[in-house]
This record gives sequence, C-alpha cells and structure tokens, in this order.
Amino acid sequence: MTNTSILTLDSVALALPSGRPLFTDLNASFDQRRTGLVGRNGVGKSLLGQLLAGLREPSQGRCLRHGRVHYLDQQIIERSASVADLAQLGGTLAALERIEHGSCDTQDFDAVADRWNIREQLQAQLQRHGLGHLDPCSPSAHLSGGQAMTVALLGAWLNDADYLILDEPSNHLDGSARGRLLEMIEAWNKGLLVISHDRALLGHMARIVELSPLGLQSYGGNYDFYGQQKQQQRVQAEQQLTRLKQERQRQARELQHQRENLERHQTRAGRQAKQSNQAQILIDRQQQRSQATAGRQRREQRDARAHLDDQVRAAALKVEREVAIALRAPSVQRHQGREVLALERLSLPRGLAQALDLRLCQGQRMALVGDNGSGKSTLLRVIAGELAPQAGQLRTSGELTLLDQHCSHLPGEQTALAHLAVASPRLPLAEQRTRLAQLGLDAARIELPSALLSGGERLKAALAAVLYRDRPLDLLLLDEPNNHLDLPSLAALESMLRQFAGALLVVSHDPLFLEGLALDGYLRLGSDD
Repeated sequence: MTNTSILTLDSVALALPSGRPLFTDLNASFDQRRTGLVGRNGVGKSLLGQLLAGLREPSQGRCLRHGRVHYLDQQIIERSASVADLAQLGGTLAALERIEHGSCDTQDFDAVADRWNIREQLQAQLQRHGLGHLDPCSPSAHLSGGQAMTVALLGAWLNDADYLILDEPSNHLDGSARGRLLEMIEAWNKGLLVISHDRALLGHMARIVELSPLGLQSYGGNYDFYGQQKQQQRVQAEQQLTRLKQERQRQARELQHQRENLERHQTRAGRQAKQSNQAQILIDRQQQRSQATAGRQRREQRDARAHLDDQVRAAALKVEREVAIALRAPSVQRHQGREVLALERLSLPRGLAQALDLRLCQGQRMALVGDNGSGKSTLLRVIAGELAPQAGQLRTSGELTLLDQHCSHLPGEQTALAHLAVASPRLPLAEQRTRLAQLGLDAARIELPSALLSGGERLKAALAAVLYRDRPLDLLLLDEPNNHLDLPSLAALESMLRQFAGALLVVSHDPLFLEGLALDGYLRLGSDD
C-alpha cells in the first residue's frame, strides 16, 4: 500500500461559538494507513472529523482533500428515520427511483453516478449481516442500537469513498457485530480514520493520532504502541520540567550570591576611598563605575532569569495535565434486601418472545446481556414505564430512572447546568457547578446548549442529573453507559457504580466494563429472531 496523503491539515484552528479556541495550529497528513484518533471527551475529535470531511470550515487555516470523503457521524442513529437514512443512501435511492419512473433531471443522474445497482448491493449486505428482513424503507425506530449501527456501517462501505471517517463505530455493537466490523476494516484498502475510545478496535490500527490541548501528535503504531510511547513522553517531559525548575532555583541562589558580593564590594570600596582621603571627584568616578557594573550585572541576571523562565514555561506546556474525573454515589441509607423490581413471565412488545423472570433487591447489581435486537433496550423501557409489556407481570418499588444510550431526556437546547438544576433544585448553584466540573465539564461547556457538546460530555451531563437528583434512586437503569466515555471517565463511572447503594440493571457489550462493576449476576436474552 502506498502511503499517499489524502487529507492534509494546514495551520488549522477552530473556535467555539463563544469565541474560545478549541484547537489551534494543527498540521497533519492522513494517508491510506488505518488511523485511530484518540483524545479526552470534549477535546474536539468529532469536530476535527467534520473538518476533515468538509462538513465544517475551520476558523483559520485550510483542509486539503484529494478524493471523496465519507463521514459516519456518531449521532446518525438519532437523526435517521429509515434504513436508507442510516446507510446515508436516501438521496441516491430516491434519485434512482425517480429515474426509474422517467426522470431526466441531471441532478438525479449525478446523484446516482454509476451506482445503478446500489439498491441490490444494500439488500445483499443486509442479508449477509442477518438483516435481510429489512429494506431501504424500513423504519429505523424498530431497530436496536446495534442493528442501526450495523446498517450505518454497511452504508459507509457501500459509499465507495476514497477516505472513510468513522466516529465511534463500535458503539452499540455486540460481540459478533464487532467481529464483523474488524473484518471489514481489515479488508478496506483505502484511507480510514476511526475516532474511538474502544481499545480493542484501536488495537487494529496502523497509526494512532492523539488530539489534546497540546495539539495533534502522531504515533506510528497501534494502541498498545501509543500507550507505551505516551508514557515515555510523559516521564521525559516531567523529568525535563523538574530539571529546569531545579536549574532555575540554582540560578536564583547564584544570582542572589552575586548581588550580595557586589553590594559588599561596593560598600568596602566606598569605605576605603573615604579613609584614604581621595579627592571627591575620584570617589564619584569610582561610584559611577561601580553603579554601571551593578546595572550591567542586574540586566544580565534579569535576561538570564527570563530565558530560564521561558524554558520552564515551554517545558510545562509539554506536560499534559490529566484532569481528575470524579463521580459521587448518592450517600443515602437504604434498607438492603428490599425488593425494587420483579418480573414474572414478562413478554416484550418486540425483541425475543421468551418469558422473563427476575427479582432485583436493593443493593443488587445485575447486567442485562444479549445479541443486538434481542430486546435489552426494550426491556429497560418497559421497566421504566415507557412501553407496555405484551404479557406477564411487572412490579417496581421506589424511585427509578432510565439513562438510555441516546441521552434522550437531555434536550439539545438545554445546557448541562440547567439540566442538573431541574433535577436537583435544592442543590446550591455553586455545588452544581462543582459537580459538573468534577466530571470534566468546565464553566464554558456547562453554559452551552447540550447539542453542541461531544457525545461523552452529553452523557456526563445526563448522568449528573440522574445521580444528583433531589430524590435519590432506588433503581438505576443504564443502557450502554460506557459509550462515548474516555478511559478516565469510564474508570470513574465504574468506581461510582460499585458504591451505588440502590439497585442497578445495566446493559453493555463491554465485558471489561461489566467485570469492573462487581455484579451479582446476569440476565441473558437469547439470540435474534
């Protein structure tokens, strides 16, 4: 494979609507190597992906593209009404249908180009991936998150672009679907950029590029290589900063010693001149020379100190400060062992036809697992009262809430601060700000409409409103809460959930995440229909 640059960033900068710069002076090239883009939540990875795809213009600089770029947005599921929309082929398929009905519009022919069999190609791929019962007009609302993401990925591959940008493509996918995604990535022979926090997926990349407050840096290897190099750089940068600070302290002591010597010399010379009965004009000249020497020495010392201060500041900039992420579990005394949820021969309105039995008591933590389309999210919505069961009995006791995988209870026009204030009006404003800051949401971000936040930041804002609500929860329902979260945030979430005193029912396809929750058991739904 020849590594010819397809995308190039030339001194690119991007500012937020508030005017605050998100990143500046980015210079990088992206070729046909499989590349992973990593970085903390809110650093601007998705926005950078949109810049590379030409969906957003930089505030400064330019992005050069040699070839056609296809961008798969992590929010594609929420915006799509049909299978065709998920596959981003709605316009092409509609143009093809108009041509079949006699249209001679050149725009329709341009939209189709040479993809006259795109409908058949899509149907063949759906069949191959176990979704043959779908067609382009099928409503996307009837699909699970994993099924919808699979359709979106199939559409990305069928787009036949010169460069693919996939934003969090493994979110919602079960184990088998992730395996198929990796097969597709391995077989792709064109340019590919994957924006992700998925360590297993990033392990299949040929290069990792990290976006941080320090800029954009490329690492020539997979995620394991990146981790090793990152640790080495961090140690070297910290050692350099420590050495320069010590040098600055040594220099300060030396300069102080020089000033004291000069002052003693001037005092002694002046005393000797007076005792020797020299003429006043000679004494004045000696004082002038001494003062000139002292002035020159002070300037040299000031310049040396300023130079070393600059070196310390430059070294400090190379040391990326990790922002500690903290989530507090509600500290409420509860009667452990009290039943909060009971399912008896419960049948779901969609998904599997199996009858479900479950008893969950205060303090218990359970995982709900199964293949995409088996009904996991549907079951959570039934328990939350958003859907009615098809048959069977459901009992709940106490306060419960559902945080779904799309953060649907967080309106796009509402800020993170306003959302938390609605859930916890008795919490002082300063404390609300502090708790959001502990999640990595700074003062500027919590005042933005949530639609302008990254996926990880939206999840944190929604999670804060769930955890810090005035009426503490007896039962917490979480649907894929680890989607979008960076590794420090994920570790904080695991720690908090282990301390959560209420009952927990969580859906996730990440076995490492589930292992970290010290679960009491699993409820497994069977395979797809």
